[in-house]
Amino acid sequence: MNRLDRFRTRGGVAITALLLGMAAPQAQSADAVFTTRSLTVDTALRAAQAALESCRKAGFQVGVAVTDRSGVLQVFLRDRFAGAHTVEIAERKAWTAASFRMSTSALATETQAGKSMSGLRGSTQVMAIGGGLPIEAAGSVLAAIGVSGAPGGEADDACARAGIDAIQVDIEM
Repeated sequence: MNRLDRFRTRGGVAITALLLGMAAPQAQSADAVFTTRSLTVDTALRAAQAALESCRKAGFQVGVAVTDRSGVLQVFLRDRFAGAHTVEIAERKAWTAASFRMSTSALATETQAGKSMSGLRGSTQVMAIGGGLPIEAAGSVLAAIGVSGAPGGEADDACARAGIDAIQVDIEM
């Protein structure tokens, strides 16, 4: 009978697991933490400025929010004549895109009445209309951007896309 067999007969599974864990502490510690990539505030600001400028060129006054990958607000810009509602709506669009890791336009389609995800629309934070996009690089969501104030979700999406395009080369590296 070896040491492991003696512990199995005395202490059961818990001691066996403890012994197995002690035999490979490096494997356990490697799984205890993880690393994520996030936008710097300067990069988030450049994305927001590019989105705002894109909407200005199209004649729209908007609010632009950029959140981190968890949906926490990082940058917000509001043009001088953008409606008061754009502050909350842009942030909620960015939060939604970050939280669900998908565009708010796609989420709008998936949460229509009768669809399996329709209950999400009952959440006070979810904004299932166009204008929110995840910001992705190397297969990971780094942040999200939300635009509100252009006439319709497609126009908000276009401005948000311009914000992402302005930083895409920098975040891919």
